[in-house]
Amino acid sequence: MITVRRIGIWMDHSIAHLIEFSNAPFEIQTIESTFTQEDKKESLSKSESVMHNKENQLLKSYYKKIAEVIKNYKEVMLFGPTDAKTELFHILSDDYRYAKIKIEIKNTDKMTRNEMHAYVNDYFSKNNK
Repeated sequence: MITVRRIGIWMDHSIAHLIEFSNAPFEIQTIESTFTQEDKKESLSKSESVMHNKENQLLKSYYKKIAEVIKNYKEVMLFGPTDAKTELFHILSDDYRYAKIKIEIKNTDKMTRNEMHAYVNDYFSKNNK
């Protein structure tokens, strides 16, 4: 029997928590955006345009790191409280390498690590029998 690799990713614009759906003890990996409040303040002191350009550059890098992980899965659920998950979904939708990966988006609030794990387990247990 072939095991389908599944992952849930809780994300906002600053951090992504990656939770693989498996029978093994759960482990949450994180990917953090490198755009910090200090960068924002420094860029804003120059100009708003500079700040937006720097933020967009760093967000693209952040999304690229997450996309590299997603390549290894067949089913992905992106969830979280901000539009970051939708922005990443649009980037992935425009890339043919992700065409065969089932990606769904769910709106959620902030969650603890245990709540994230339970949400991922519940989602994949119910939706993939």
